[in-house]
Parts: sequence; C-alpha cells; structure tokens
Amino acid sequence: MRTLEEIRKEPVTVALILINVLIFIAVELTGTSQDAWHVLNYGAAYTPYIVEKGEVYRLFTSMFLHFGIEHLVNNMLVLFVLGSRLEQVTGKIRFVLIYLLGGIAGNILSLVLELRSQEFSVSAGASGAVFAVMGAMIYVVIRNKGWLGDLSMRQVLVMAAFSLYFGFTSSGVDNAAHVGGMIAGFVIAVLAWHPSSRVKGKYI
Repeated sequence: MRTLEEIRKEPVTVALILINVLIFIAVELTGTSQDAWHVLNYGAAYTPYIVEKGEVYRLFTSMFLHFGIEHLVNNMLVLFVLGSRLEQVTGKIRFVLIYLLGGIAGNILSLVLELRSQEFSVSAGASGAVFAVMGAMIYVVIRNKGWLGDLSMRQVLVMAAFSLYFGFTSSGVDNAAHVGGMIAGFVIAVLAWHPSSRVKGKYI
C-alpha cells in the first residue's frame, strides 16, 4: 500500500490524473462523455478535422478526454501504478516528455493509418500516453537488470501484453495509438534517460 508521503513524491502523475478527472467531469456536466460528437467539441481527435481544417491541437487535447467512466478509470489506474514509479526514476521533466510526446506520437500513427484506410472515427483517451509510460518502463527495467522497485521485468511485460491483447480483442479501441505510444515511449526513454545508479527490488 502506497503512503501519502510516497504519493507526494510524484506530483506530475497526480496532476495528470487530476486534470483528466476534472476534464471528464466538465464533459459530463455539459452533456455525456458517451456522445462522440459532444466529446469532439471538447477536442477529441478526428482525422478529417485535423487534416482538412488544420486542427492539429486535437492530437494533444484528445489525450485528456475519455468515453465513459470505465474508460477513464482504467487509464488512470494504470497511469497511477506505472507513472508514479517512472516519475521517481526519470524525473518530472523527462516523465512529462515521455507522457505527452509518446501520446502525440501514438495519435499521429493512428491518423496516418486512418488516412491510408479512409475509415475515420472520433478518437479520445489517455491510452496512447499511458502506453508510452509502459514502453518507457520496459526500457528502464531492462537497464536496471530486470527490476524497478517492487516491479520485475516479467510483471511489466505481462501487463503490457495483457493491455495490448485486451485492445486487439475489443471493439472500438484505437490500437494504433496504443502500439505507437508504447514504441514512442521506449524510444524517448532510450534517448532521454541515462541512469546514474541502479534501483534494487525484490518480490513481495
């Protein structure tokens, strides 16, 4: 069980979760987050709007929007579990870069694939950014000889594999954003994070 003191050491993770929750509440108070067009008005991603109208900002704003409470809770739980640990290791600035740039990269890959298929849909969610955190975690654990605190390589890989499997076997999931975010997070961590010390861990 994480203590309040430990949580205070992860202000960026807490702030990101709070922002997502507050935006979700705002969307719900003015309509419903289950309505794709209502969420679109708040900044969800939609390839025709991004390409034809030049609304590139949607690649960013869509990361803070969710379709329904279950969508929000699932993403925020994973962000809390992995983000809190990654933030302590990489530092606040690198963590923000991994989260935001990884999420945007995932959305860009989704946009490119939609342009190729010409099948467009309204897209929203922090999943791409969360998967970027997951990708970065994989690299950090590799560099730390298979451990990061109480997390092992096996645990991180199982979580990643299960998350990807759930996405590919479910309908209405932007798997391109997931895969793109994970790859981007891994690459960004390779480029931006160079460990100066090892963090030991053991099973509990």
